[in-house]
Amino acid sequence: MDLPSFIWLWKIAAWSMGLSLLAYMLLAFTGVWMFFHRTSERLPFIFQGSTDNTDIRALHLLIGGCMVSLVLLLLLIGIIGTLGHFGSLGHSPHLYAGVIVVLLVLLSAGSALLIHTKRPWVKRLHVGTNIVLFFAFVWVSLTGWNVVQKYLP
Repeated sequence: MDLPSFIWLWKIAAWSMGLSLLAYMLLAFTGVWMFFHRTSERLPFIFQGSTDNTDIRALHLLIGGCMVSLVLLLLLIGIIGTLGHFGSLGHSPHLYAGVIVVLLVLLSAGSALLIHTKRPWVKRLHVGTNIVLFFAFVWVSLTGWNVVQKYLP
């Protein structure tokens, strides 16, 4: 690709990454809310006021769907930007970190849709995947910062 500048692409990527991290934090909050609601007779102050988990679960799924979309957008931007700038992929560990984040997000979303009382192992897979995803987000953020430095004038 012979585009005049990729700065507009990196601006979209920066917003997408920031919103992905915000979505991850909101998902953690709503996930903890659902856990406390399900397991405690007396909820902590911050979680009081809800009578059931259906509204929070719907919000959790909506935010999760947004995060999947944002992460897939980041993958697309990364591929287009790297191919356009360098002509090939694999110039830094950021590619591997990004692919791992995408796979973990898709595994998390897929397992979320399969959670059921008859499959308790799926909930453990979902939570475990999201714990690993935290560290993958840290890795992709650190390697992404190095990549951004290459593109800045």
